[in-house]
Amino acid sequence: MFDILARILNVKELRIKLGITFLLLIVFRLGSFIPTPGVNVKSITEYVATAQGALGAVLSMADMFTGGALSSMAVFGLGIMPYITASIIFQLLTAIVPALSRLAHEGPTGRKKIAQYVRVSTVLLCLIQGSMLAYGMLSASDSEIGSFVAEGVVGWEFFGYIVLSLTVGTMFLMWLGEQIDEFGIGNGISLIIMVGILSRIPRAIGQLMSSVDPAYSGGSVSLGEVVVLLILFVAMTLAVVLITLGTRRVPVMQAKAVRGRKTYGGQRQFLPLKVNQANVIPIIFGQAIMQVVAGGASMILGSSLGAFMSPGSFWYTVCYILLILFFCYFYTAIQFNPVEIADNLKQGGMYIPGIRPGKRTADHLSGIMSRIALAGGAFLAIIAVAPQFISQYMNVGYDISGLLGGTGLLIVVGVALDVVQRVESYLLMRNYEGFGIAGGKIKGRRS
Repeated sequence: MFDILARILNVKELRIKLGITFLLLIVFRLGSFIPTPGVNVKSITEYVATAQGALGAVLSMADMFTGGALSSMAVFGLGIMPYITASIIFQLLTAIVPALSRLAHEGPTGRKKIAQYVRVSTVLLCLIQGSMLAYGMLSASDSEIGSFVAEGVVGWEFFGYIVLSLTVGTMFLMWLGEQIDEFGIGNGISLIIMVGILSRIPRAIGQLMSSVDPAYSGGSVSLGEVVVLLILFVAMTLAVVLITLGTRRVPVMQAKAVRGRKTYGGQRQFLPLKVNQANVIPIIFGQAIMQVVAGGASMILGSSLGAFMSPGSFWYTVCYILLILFFCYFYTAIQFNPVEIADNLKQGGMYIPGIRPGKRTADHLSGIMSRIALAGGAFLAIIAVAPQFISQYMNVGYDISGLLGGTGLLIVVGVALDVVQRVESYLLMRNYEGFGIAGGKIKGRRS
């Protein structure tokens, strides 16, 4: 461990990049404790902690991504998720809208133009989400918790404070992410999300330790259940690492070419196809849709009839799994173009053994990817529903069960693997051994 750290610190460029990244992430954490003007922080914190049902699930998930900034209504209360949402939307539109597709193929100029569209869309999403949040806080009234508006602040002032502060906070986080991309190491936006998720671990551990009862009386957690939770955490983390790095290697042969007395080509290579091609996107979309459906069912049908679509119910879980499978296939179909890959193989003088180049190759790759997408979607469904089952059957809060699966674990593992790969690349460029055993190179997310 100390040997690896010494090798990292010996590379000046890597040392500077890691220092800049660390300092910018500290700025992010400090901003998560700066409250928005005009807000009664105590009432907000109590309300988020005691919210139940669909609303409680939405607030818990949003608070996890913001690193607790939402529950304290800090200036980073919206986090970086509006930017992520805008990026995903334009990523999907680029594959569907011909004008955006042509713009994306224009090179750096086109991608820069799309990035500008994403930034503008982020501002619009922040204004919409901030307005909805401010309106909901103004409309809510709870005799036990009290008003969310600080004393001496009128309604229009409170509305303006919330919308302006949250919008500026998200745009500042977007700027921080871009600075990490340029001067630090790793993907800045992903690192901000990962740090926000990891910041909830001490709170989850504190809740778990406070609920442990060696004698197991009442609704507390026994020591045996704590051991089971630790085993589940290790097993789920290992499974996420394996599925994130997992690939289906398709054998590819290079056509032989005879020049004079020498024969060139004929080497056997492999085309890696990621098992989890869609990454965490299906879970994000599935959660967003089901939260809206659950909230709408509760408001329209009432609490008694709408309970069948509440988080944790049978039909909620079934619909959630089906949505994950659908978006897994949908996003994989957008990202993976078998026709383009088949054409590239043909132009490069390469072919899949036993498969004719062209359309047959494209159909073969499409069939392989369909089976891979089913396996990846099934795994994502298990990861997504694991926290709610653990929370229900082991009597622990979502802050604890959320560490054993769901979006948070996928993001943390994926980002950590990406950072490790980038650091290892710097070490290998400086003739160091990297992190592998006996100098072997480990596989990163993009291997």
